[in-house]
Amino acid sequence: MTATAAERAAMRRALDLATRGPHGANPQVGAVVLSSSGEILAEGWHRGAGTAHAEVDALSHLAPGRARGATIVVTLEPCNHTGRTGPCAQALIAAGVARVVYAVDDPNAVSSGGAETLRAAGVEVEASVFRAEGTALIAGWLEVQRLGRPRVTVKWAQSLDGRAAAADGTSQWITGPEARADVHARRAEADAILVGVGTVLADDPALTARRPDGSLYEHQPQPVVLGRREIPAGAAVRRHPHGPLFFDGRDLDAVLADLRRRGAQRVFVEGGPAIASAFLRAGLADDVLAYVAPVLLGGSRAALTDLGVATIADARRLETSEVVPLGADLLIRARVAPGGV
Repeated sequence: MTATAAERAAMRRALDLATRGPHGANPQVGAVVLSSSGEILAEGWHRGAGTAHAEVDALSHLAPGRARGATIVVTLEPCNHTGRTGPCAQALIAAGVARVVYAVDDPNAVSSGGAETLRAAGVEVEASVFRAEGTALIAGWLEVQRLGRPRVTVKWAQSLDGRAAAADGTSQWITGPEARADVHARRAEADAILVGVGTVLADDPALTARRPDGSLYEHQPQPVVLGRREIPAGAAVRRHPHGPLFFDGRDLDAVLADLRRRGAQRVFVEGGPAIASAFLRAGLADDVLAYVAPVLLGGSRAALTDLGVATIADARRLETSEVVPLGADLLIRARVAPGGV
């Protein structure tokens, strides 16, 4: 049996409801309960970690027994595990729901299997209704499940000869205003922005996402500083709208795991060279953004340090996905193949 017109309309509504929930460690999910005649009985959405999942939220608006024989339309496969809340599949079975229609399979090995549990209990299940739309809604969360960590973008600015700074360490500004505006727009898309303590001490960055007029974007990434040296009490990053997080930086996997627990799905690594190289060397980078300015600096201050490449045969080759002129500069965006760098 395919989805009915009423169920398809309800899925559109569920996708809209899902957007009311917050971005974070849990996916945005919406649900609609339909009567056997296609009438909407209740709606719900997930409001954040530790709160009722969308299906249970929708059921909570109905009197006991009212959901018996009903259909529930939900954007993600009902979960099958007990975490901060109970398994949604069991809640639907207990409520007497007769049919479940969902958009996206749950890829999480811990929570998946809800559809199988429902079918085993005699509940009719229809999967993959508006799957593309459902996938697009929670694309970031789905990727985190696939990677087992947040998606990491490593960014740097360099001269045409590959230097990140002049001989005296100065680096502001290698690139022009158009390139810097692009960086800030990308910061605003990230959940966390990560630098080394050396960059904080040398450049005193605010690590905010700002428009060209200096105003702040509505969304600000969480600043993260790696290293064991203290930063001054008056450092600009300490005035960030979100208080900075500090890690010693010795275990990058642990840093990403901590950020994932805090809800970060996209991490923007800005440097400097040692930090950028560490993520690349460890195989923890998914995208590279290299802003290249038509300027020559010479000297030894390369944009990257040791990547473990001893011979040309070991060169870390990326897939160029985009080349964008930005004023006098160029942005080269490249993808890192799984298991590549």
